[in-house]
Amino acid sequence: MPGFWTVIALVPLAIWGYLLLARAGFWRVGQLLPPADSPPPGRHTVAVVPARDEADVIALAVESLLRQDYPGTLDVIVVDDGSSDGTAQAARAGAQRAGAAARLTVLAGAPPGPGWTGKLWAVQQGVVAAQARSPDYLLLSDADIRHAPGNLASLIGIAECRMRDLVSYMVRLASATWPERCLIPAFVWFFFLLYPPRWVAQPQARTAAAAGGCMLVRPAALARAGGLAAIRAELIDDCALARAIKRSGGRIWLGLTGSAESLRGYRSFAEIGRMISRSAFNQLHHSYGLLALTLLGLAITYVLPIALLLCAHPLPIAAGALCWALMSAAYLPMVRFYRLTPLWSIALPGIALFYAAATLHSAVQYGRGRGGRWKGRVQDARA
Repeated sequence: MPGFWTVIALVPLAIWGYLLLARAGFWRVGQLLPPADSPPPGRHTVAVVPARDEADVIALAVESLLRQDYPGTLDVIVVDDGSSDGTAQAARAGAQRAGAAARLTVLAGAPPGPGWTGKLWAVQQGVVAAQARSPDYLLLSDADIRHAPGNLASLIGIAECRMRDLVSYMVRLASATWPERCLIPAFVWFFFLLYPPRWVAQPQARTAAAAGGCMLVRPAALARAGGLAAIRAELIDDCALARAIKRSGGRIWLGLTGSAESLRGYRSFAEIGRMISRSAFNQLHHSYGLLALTLLGLAITYVLPIALLLCAHPLPIAAGALCWALMSAAYLPMVRFYRLTPLWSIALPGIALFYAAATLHSAVQYGRGRGGRWKGRVQDARA
């Protein structure tokens, strides 16, 4: 049945044509990097860092914030969210190394309030303390993010020159171990596929997203969006915040940077799988119908082209080969951003299978009442 297989082969080919030509160039890393905007004027910024058992990384994160090459003023508030490993002491040690202990405040976080996820409750406590200082900007940064000296100036440059209310960077994630090299660049690639930054930046487009590890927000825009209380139950809080700000009339910007990096490493495929699984089913709004469609879409887009190579007819084989070439070309810029051998670009079909399995596992964990598990907390359970 050569005609049947030829028709089937056209489906993934059409998908890849759309992704490459009509999805706002999400795969072009060059257009995702921060623009060279003018240096910002002096502004008062308060960084809020929620931290739960982060003693192994937070000293470097705090030190990097307090060493920013920045013409304004920067204070840092760390909210110790019930840590048991000396996180607060490590944060203070980082401030001491930076010679800026006076600019660090460490708050002992209270247990989450009713309806709040753990991280957002910690951030809320930090934001309340920060707003008492009347800052021009809030920098919401994770406890494992190390910022290069010019990172804050770059964020504020975009906010000032482009009149943005929320500016966020997807930071460079760890890629030292073999599992990281295999899966982490694809994590970033899939994120931008879901949320093309050009659409995010367009006020008239509905697409809204942010990368939670590094977000700069104007306090007035946060207040117009209803504050963090408006998204208090959200597990994927960064994208929820972006949606709230954009819906309230705010302008947002999302990009990719190498000037900030995550210090959190993943030693095994299982660790990365748990990271993906933590929020994947929540992303699908806990819909098993959407889960089935997602798995089918992954199979058609990434796996079917490889299966077509085993067909006995030349046209489906050619279509499958072309699809594989197109997906490899689309993935190659991200592979290069992570300074990996270009051969990793041909691995996307296998990587997609891993992400499909992690998404299915996320649904199973939710069904068992263990969804969104992070640092001992279940944050995505059935109502």
